[in-house]
Amino acid sequence: MQVDVRGKRVVVAGGSRGIGRSIALAFAEAGAAVSVCARGAEGLAAVKAEMAAFGGVGHAAPCDLSDAASIAAYIPAAAAALGGIDVLVNNATGYGMADDEASWSVSMSVDLMAAVRASQAALPFLLHGNAPSIINIASGSGLNPSVRNPAYGAAKAAVIHYTRTQAAALIKQGVRVNCVAPGSIEFPGGLWEKRRTTDPALYNGALAMCPAGRMGHPEEVANVVVFLASPLASWVTAQIVSVNGGQGLVR
Repeated sequence: MQVDVRGKRVVVAGGSRGIGRSIALAFAEAGAAVSVCARGAEGLAAVKAEMAAFGGVGHAAPCDLSDAASIAAYIPAAAAALGGIDVLVNNATGYGMADDEASWSVSMSVDLMAAVRASQAALPFLLHGNAPSIINIASGSGLNPSVRNPAYGAAKAAVIHYTRTQAAALIKQGVRVNCVAPGSIEFPGGLWEKRRTTDPALYNGALAMCPAGRMGHPEEVANVVVFLASPLASWVTAQIVSVNGGQGLVR
């Protein structure tokens, strides 16, 4: 069996770096037309160039995913560039790590409400799409109590709950909705690479919980997302898929 997403039109909300970038490139490599958005023009230009190397349609546009009007403008523009939308990947995070007003505000507006708003904006296009689906990116922090990052964890828990609600609401309209909950993922310029030097105790503590002796790679998350969007997952909806290498099995 082969994962086949050729001809799919994919929007990755939050796709210029890390997991989002890997998701966009995985879809592009597999033959999909892909649109990505983010705030940073430099990152968008880089990922657009990387997608172009696979020869398909690649679209990138700036979007502040904390802003409802920005999302409302981006989604139709992406649909126009791709000729429609078959897959929406909600990947944005504001990394609200503290237990303060700013962290709660950014977590709710980016991690949760960006997924809600992008889904609502994309739904009219998805309903005319080819085997449409939504894939929300949550986190292992949304599955367990999160003392270290309460705002982030709570927002991701809400995304997990929202995924199941979406799935129940949209199944009769032919739209599948699933969620991927990554564990600790390390990549250049990412949170865990920074923690390796700025907070080695925290980094080593998280690493010690990974039975394989390493953290995950963004590509390993992307592979699961592409599978969930493919015909091989045609009977999969309302599921929360942990991609964590067994993180937490050993302590």
